[in-house]
Amino acid sequence: MERIWAPWRLEYVKDASKDTGETCIFCVPEDEGDDEAALIVHRGDRCFVILNKYPYTNGHLMVAPFDHVATIQGLDAETGGELMSLAQRAISILETKYEPHGFNVGFNQGRVAGAGVEHHIHMHVVPRWGGDTNFMPVLAETRVMPQTLEQTYEGLRGEF
Repeated sequence: MERIWAPWRLEYVKDASKDTGETCIFCVPEDEGDDEAALIVHRGDRCFVILNKYPYTNGHLMVAPFDHVATIQGLDAETGGELMSLAQRAISILETKYEPHGFNVGFNQGRVAGAGVEHHIHMHVVPRWGGDTNFMPVLAETRVMPQTLEQTYEGLRGEF
């Protein structure tokens, strides 16, 4: 049996198996910080766009409100509107940069629905290509990513 080494997955496996009690990853200051280290590619007035640290595919983005809100119905109209507008922009930018064949876009609201961070609502924007699923996730619980997070960040930074 051959092995494909994916050492970055260890951090995810360790993090996913424990409740660290740390602050919410989506509770970022509204003012400029170290956006590159935080993987934030764009800041709006009420929401921001961030790379998923453990992406399903290259270009996997998330759009989240600055306010710590747990549910879609908890968002005010202005925040919900900006969140959707940023998701639309993200899709347009990803279409230009990556030329995917489609997208998965949506919310996982609540732990039983698959939310990894269940107390701060966020929308996933996941570019998809024909054939982007293969035996690796099924047999080895591993995804093969052809681009690093740093390369993805550099490619998307400033596009919004």
